[in-house]
Amino acid sequence: MFKSKNMLFVLVLSVFMLVLAACGSDDEDTSTTDTGSNSGDTATEADYGDVKFLSILTGGTQGTYYPLGGTFADLITTDTGVKTTAEVSQASAANMTALADGKGEIAFVQTDIAYYATQGTLMFEGQKIDSVVALGALYPETVQLVTLADSGIKTFADLKGKKVSVGAPGSGTYANAEQLLEIHGLSIKDDIQAQNLDFGESTDGIQSGQIDAAFITAGYPTGAVEALNATNGVTIIPVEADKAEELIAKYPYYAVDKIPSGTYGLESDVPAVSVGAMLAVQKDLPEDLVYAMTKAIYDNTDKIGHAKGEFIKAETGLDGIGIEVHPGAQRYFDEVK
Repeated sequence: MFKSKNMLFVLVLSVFMLVLAACGSDDEDTSTTDTGSNSGDTATEADYGDVKFLSILTGGTQGTYYPLGGTFADLITTDTGVKTTAEVSQASAANMTALADGKGEIAFVQTDIAYYATQGTLMFEGQKIDSVVALGALYPETVQLVTLADSGIKTFADLKGKKVSVGAPGSGTYANAEQLLEIHGLSIKDDIQAQNLDFGESTDGIQSGQIDAAFITAGYPTGAVEALNATNGVTIIPVEADKAEELIAKYPYYAVDKIPSGTYGLESDVPAVSVGAMLAVQKDLPEDLVYAMTKAIYDNTDKIGHAKGEFIKAETGLDGIGIEVHPGAQRYFDEVK
């Protein structure tokens, strides 16, 4: 009897110890999970809400936006696991409208155009956009007035009466052309034969003799201009220092720039002006996702093959941006200060 009671006691004690061990194990697992959820680890796909696909709106295939967009799409896809693709578009102004309409999630935009859109001015008069914010600044976009070396056009004054591509109405290039012509005492409507062509159409038109010159606002070297120079020697019309100062005094989002010798076969530097290129995003994208997108781009600038990659840096990621910054992007830039 005594032996039976002892065996029963040992059995009950064993069961009790097993239950205790199981409880302790559960507590330990719960503690580990809680710590992980509050540790600030990099967001996973589960933190991105319902976003399973991202579209980057760029520009024409022969500009700078499109090849850079392809690189950014690859970086974002790799680092976030969210499939991202670069899409051909009509560039800055159209991209702001497309983002607002939900036709893309990320877009290349000129800083001046983003400002006009969020203020509801110029081409966005009466159509203020408040659903788009900034992800980050990229590089200077140089306003290039391109013509053939043997065209006889040497200055802005020589454009009078000529057929000149000024970009699509409402585009960033159109605004730049209008403002530069104004500073030089010329009008798009009255003094030139304005043509509304994209970059590829512009350089094709110059090559075929259908137009005489073209405004192209893009990071140099621009693919369309390089292609033209490969078959016909090109020249870039300079913006002299006094005119650049006058332009900047009236439109302070411009900056003094230059196209260096060797670009497009140029024998010397050509003075120019530029605006900034930036990335904009839909305001309602999840903060963790935009943080991860921003990190994917600015932590991997060494993987950007385009010449403009050298200008894309985390430390200058907020320079020249005149609109609200997405909280996810702001968090990234605050961390890398």
